[in-house]
Amino acid sequence: MKIGLQIYHFHWPNSPGNIGTKLVEIAKAAEDAGFSSLWVMDHLFQLGGAFGPIDAPLLEAYSAITYLASATKRVKVGVLVTNNICRHPSVLLKMINSLDILSEGRAYLGIGVGGEVGGEMRGMGVPRPPLGERIERLEETLKIFKHIWRGDTSPFLGKCFQLEHPINSPQPLSEPHPPILIGMWKGGREMIRLTAKYADACNLQFGSPLSEFADWMRERYQERKEFLTSRLKRLKQNCKQLGRSYDEIEKTVLGTIRIAPDAMSVDDVIDLCGELAEMGFQHVIFNMPNVHEIKPLEILGNEVIPTVAEL
Repeated sequence: MKIGLQIYHFHWPNSPGNIGTKLVEIAKAAEDAGFSSLWVMDHLFQLGGAFGPIDAPLLEAYSAITYLASATKRVKVGVLVTNNICRHPSVLLKMINSLDILSEGRAYLGIGVGGEVGGEMRGMGVPRPPLGERIERLEETLKIFKHIWRGDTSPFLGKCFQLEHPINSPQPLSEPHPPILIGMWKGGREMIRLTAKYADACNLQFGSPLSEFADWMRERYQERKEFLTSRLKRLKQNCKQLGRSYDEIEKTVLGTIRIAPDAMSVDDVIDLCGELAEMGFQHVIFNMPNVHEIKPLEILGNEVIPTVAEL
């Protein structure tokens, strides 16, 4: 099993003046500890509650992850996940390609339908279509990426997007392209269908057992086995219907942990990883509220990552 890290907040002591320095320290510590992947989230406002107030410091996702890529050499990098309604597919394509080239082939394309927390879209004036249209736009975005990444410069004429002469130079270094990871909180039927049809990886969420986080996160954690196994079962069924191997899709899962005497022990985290591996997950990505302290990364590197590597 692989372990990844998502850096979801930037409000630590002396922030924002030391954000850049601290991010480099976190990224290098995570790589040295053996983390397989490094992520940031894509929001305009912070999420509120235990994540931090909505006006807490928050960086633009692709600027931040490209900065982190420049500070590392081995760890995979990505956005978990890109809000598809915030960028035109052609602009996003260039951003992903740039990340992949500058990181020497280490990029994921993490993408989602365009969720919203705390009224961020409305607050910042970004139009947010109804869910059905957002799903339609996501599917066209995925079609555009496939179209351009195979070197097709013929017009792409969709319902939502029209590209008269798509040129992408240079193409990404990853072969055949950066892995497409589709992320989802609910794992609805349409998102599972898109994952089976287009994705190289999926991302579901197990919430958190931590008392400081919202009820909906703790409820997901309590119901994690039923929820996660049902979504993987649905994904497997969709793959079968499409004639695609279920094993081709990397199963990743995101959740929030904290190793501390009043929270979780190393054994708790190892047991959680074992449970998720039994369900079929290959890659667990952690939010860690105290990541800026660095010590939690070292604990995972010394005591968790080597233990779960063979799961």
